[in-house]
Amino acid sequence: MDDRRFVASIYSNLLKCYGQRGWWPAETNFEVFVGAILTQQTSWGNVEKAINNLKNTGALSMDSIADATPARISRLIKPSGYYRQKAARLVGACRRIKHDYGSLEGLFALSTKDLREALLSLNGIGKETADSILLYGAGRPVFVVDAYTTRIMCRLSNRFKGMNYDLLQEYFMLNTRKSARLYNDFHAQLVELGKRHCRAKPVCPGCPLAHMCEYARGRAQ
Repeated sequence: MDDRRFVASIYSNLLKCYGQRGWWPAETNFEVFVGAILTQQTSWGNVEKAINNLKNTGALSMDSIADATPARISRLIKPSGYYRQKAARLVGACRRIKHDYGSLEGLFALSTKDLREALLSLNGIGKETADSILLYGAGRPVFVVDAYTTRIMCRLSNRFKGMNYDLLQEYFMLNTRKSARLYNDFHAQLVELGKRHCRAKPVCPGCPLAHMCEYARGRAQ
């Protein structure tokens, strides 16, 4: 099976099993931006609690966070964990964006390449966070690679072991149709698989990819 068919088979099997995922749960692009930073090293349930705290106090806006002290924001986002660090990153990022671009919309007006570089220049934003903002916030066709993606691909085939973020991202983008909508759902499908089956301690029975997975076949022998 060539690479394009292999990737297409991954997606079609996941889609058949899980249906359209409709991810990322957010009402605005700014909420995506905030959520992408808060979700680092924590569960989404904790992020939702933190975002609701920001909403309920009228603090979920670029101006509100930029004008706030990190101490105030840290109290509101405490459920997300590492809250002092994340508060400093949020306040710093919002102040920098307001100063350099005027608004999130001004930042998102950049080309995809320049927008990614701008996001990566913000303190605390790495490749996965930047690409999540690009895909889910700005609607750019950029494939997000996370820990679930890496684990799943390495179990599906040993040839993916040792591939870094950039190489895995390139693999998906070379072997799929360039579409933000597709990448959005594909990433969400992989996350769902990682939660249900491809955990740190895998649950292979019932996995929709078990029939094409070297790891699962090896365990069954």
